[in-house]
Amino acid sequence: MKLQHAGLTDVGRKRDHNEDNLLMQPEDRLFVVCDGMGGHASGEVASQIACDRISEFFRNTRDDDEITWPYKEDHRLSEIENRLAVGIKWGNLSVFEKSTSSIKFKGMGTTCVSALFSDSECAVAHVGDSRCYRIRDGGIEQITEDHSLLNDYKKLAQLSPDEIKNFPHKNIITRALGMKPSVQVDTRIDKLAPGDIYLLCCDGLSGELESEEMLGIVQNANGDLEVACSELINQANEHGGRDNITVILVRAG
Repeated sequence: MKLQHAGLTDVGRKRDHNEDNLLMQPEDRLFVVCDGMGGHASGEVASQIACDRISEFFRNTRDDDEITWPYKEDHRLSEIENRLAVGIKWGNLSVFEKSTSSIKFKGMGTTCVSALFSDSECAVAHVGDSRCYRIRDGGIEQITEDHSLLNDYKKLAQLSPDEIKNFPHKNIITRALGMKPSVQVDTRIDKLAPGDIYLLCCDGLSGELESEEMLGIVQNANGDLEVACSELINQANEHGGRDNITVILVRAG
C-alpha cells in the first residue's frame, strides 16, 4: 500500500524556542513526533536524541537480519510493533545517559509517538501524552492513551468538561523517555484500509484543538496533506499557540 505524508513543526506564540522534533523516514515507512521537556534547551536535545536513535536503529536493521537488537523482542507483539518498541527503548536509554552526563541536562526528557507501516498494517507506539489519531470513513479516533496525571484522574472520577479544562496539573506526564534507564512502551497494531489517515501530534496541537476540529481541517484540505498540516498549526496558533506545535499526517492509499 502506497503512503503519502507531510509534517510540520512550529514554535507557537508563547515559547521562545522549539523543543519538538519530528522524524519522517519514508524509506522505512517510519514517522515519529517527540516533544522535549527540561530547562533551557535541554528539551530540544532530548527530543533530537530520541529521533536520531530511532532513525539510526531502523537504518542499521533495514537490510541486516543478522544484526543483534539492543533489546529482546516481546513475543506477544508483532514484528513491526517490536521494531518500534525497541527503537524507542534505545532512544530512551540514550536520552537518560545524556541527562546524567552534565548538570545542564539533568531532568530532561521527551514524549514520543510513532507509526510504522507495512503493506497491510500500521503499528503505533508511544510514551507520554503525544498522540496518534486515525481518520477513517469520515470520522476521527484517538488511538493512543495519554500517560498523564489528567488521564489518570479521568479514569478515577467522572470529570466534567469544565473540570478537565481547568485541571491544575494538566501538563504533568507520568511516563517519558529519559526519566529512567528503561521505559514501558505502549503499542497497538491496525489493519490498514485504503484512505486511512494517521495524525501524529504533540500536545501543542491536541491541547488547542478538539479532535473534531482537526478532522474538519484535514477534510477541508481536499486531500492535500501539506495544506492540512499548515492549517492545523495555524489554527492551533489562533487558539492561543501556548506550546510548540508539531504534526505529521500519513495517508494510506
